Amino acid sequence: MSKLSIVVPVYYSADTLQMLYDDMKEKILGKIGDYEIVFVDDGSGDNSYEVMESIKAQDPNVVLVKLSRNFGEHAALLAGLSVCTGDCAVTKQADLQEDSTLILDMYESWKQGNKVVLAIRRSRDENGLKVFMANRYYGLVRKFVNPNMPAGGCDCYLIDRQVIEVLELLDEKNSSLTLQVMWAGFKTDMIYFDRKDREVGKSRWTLSKKVKLAADSILSFSYAPLRLMMGVGFIFDVIALVLMISVFIEYFTTGTPVEGWASLMCVVLFGFGLIMLMIGVIGEYIWRALDASRNRPPYIIDEVVREDKE
Repeated sequence: MSKLSIVVPVYYSADTLQMLYDDMKEKILGKIGDYEIVFVDDGSGDNSYEVMESIKAQDPNVVLVKLSRNFGEHAALLAGLSVCTGDCAVTKQADLQEDSTLILDMYESWKQGNKVVLAIRRSRDENGLKVFMANRYYGLVRKFVNPNMPAGGCDCYLIDRQVIEVLELLDEKNSSLTLQVMWAGFKTDMIYFDRKDREVGKSRWTLSKKVKLAADSILSFSYAPLRLMMGVGFIFDVIALVLMISVFIEYFTTGTPVEGWASLMCVVLFGFGLIMLMIGVIGEYIWRALDASRNRPPYIIDEVVREDKE
């Protein structure tokens, strides 16, 4: 019988973990057969790990992974995937915003031969600003990174053991795991669901993390920013050449003196700021190359607790 691993990244989720497990136990665990739940504590500062230990005492199929510090959700998922032993694995958020029955639909799709099953948001029962920002992000991804990214986006997905092995070979940092899964290119299916608003706990998905995800997604999978910089530079060169020619023509035909120090300084300052912005984009690419060359692991596992107390 096939084994399903459910990987749950945990970060300040003490108030939802028990509810999450109870929901999965009621709705899906009895229908799966052979399963394991891999909770990955990503350096939580609350009592999340104590709650995880309590759940472990209730279910021998629960595996606990504790990272040495906070590495981010990307690394926490990779750590969970590296530890899991299932023939396939599904990622599950701890915020209770996705119905647990979605896992059954994805599992059935995998049984039909799909090695990647994406859970696509059909709708979002959240405030307008969150929906707007999410739509802008996925719009950028579709335009500059992967045109196959669904409009609703996805955070939850099921992947075959073969895909897990590919992700472990990539060993990328400062990237998007979802885009890595899509980049792998295996046979893919899509399951649609309605995302609920968060009712319990406080989201730790801050604006800075959202900005970093957008930067990582674009810079790790596309060189569109570099092409954009070249395009802007070319346009400015053409404008400067046209203005220079017009000034010389006016000077030699009408004798108009070359004036406009204030406007010239505005153009110079604007151009200087644009150059610094472009250097910053290049610096982001260089820093990512440096970070990869140091060959530091994307995560460090402090402890793994299984049924055999390993």
